[in-house]
Amino acid sequence: MDLQLLPVEQFQTFIVCTARVAGFLSAIPVIFGAQTPAQIKAALTVIISLVLFPLLAPFITQVDFRPAAFLLLIINETLLGLMIGLIARFIFTSVEYGGTVIGYQMGFAAANIFDPQNQRQTALISQFQNVFAILLFLSLDIHHYFIKTAIHSYEVLPPGNLNFGGEAVPYLIELSSRMFMLGAQFSIPVLVILLLSGLILGILARTFPQLNVFLLSFPLNIAISFTVIGLTLGLVKILLSREFDMLPNRFFTLMQLLN
Repeated sequence: MDLQLLPVEQFQTFIVCTARVAGFLSAIPVIFGAQTPAQIKAALTVIISLVLFPLLAPFITQVDFRPAAFLLLIINETLLGLMIGLIARFIFTSVEYGGTVIGYQMGFAAANIFDPQNQRQTALISQFQNVFAILLFLSLDIHHYFIKTAIHSYEVLPPGNLNFGGEAVPYLIELSSRMFMLGAQFSIPVLVILLLSGLILGILARTFPQLNVFLLSFPLNIAISFTVIGLTLGLVKILLSREFDMLPNRFFTLMQLLN
């Protein structure tokens, strides 16, 4: 291809398209996680942008290509994609939060492993539930929602029409508060059983003073916790599926608030 024949305005329009698409794709776990090399992420972003560009180009009109205005537009488009991705990231954060609470209560407070997805140390149970959420995310084809949303976002919110002073930020704060409630829903079954276990062990300690309840509680709590986690995986799947199915509506609501 002769690059001299490529119109500069069309190339700038493609950059605007790529900025928003890159923000959307950055929230997809595994594929665009921290463990994926930057070269692969950049190549996938450009390839997907090239595929979507013929569909999105008609919506990118009346763009000011002066350097300062164009740079501000690129920043706005990237922020929009990151805000959309943040909504999906809340779900995985709630899963990690619930797993961390369970791990501390069952005696795995010091059992941390390296999480390549987030490049930090996480609790063992937290990592287990995070992997389960990622597998469910991919098996339900939720990552397709991001590509579909990237296309429909130009119909709802054309470039340059972002309004960060409305209700968008309070809406994100509301969703972030739901993250803690969702994490509690993941951990409540195990916490209730461990509370009953501690109550029974306390009664046994008062009844049989010779019984070493402290040493007995560690293997007992671990065995009970793993049993309850296994029995409630179906419930976790239902909760996660419900949250994933609500993502398109939340994406659309955020874009309407930003318009």
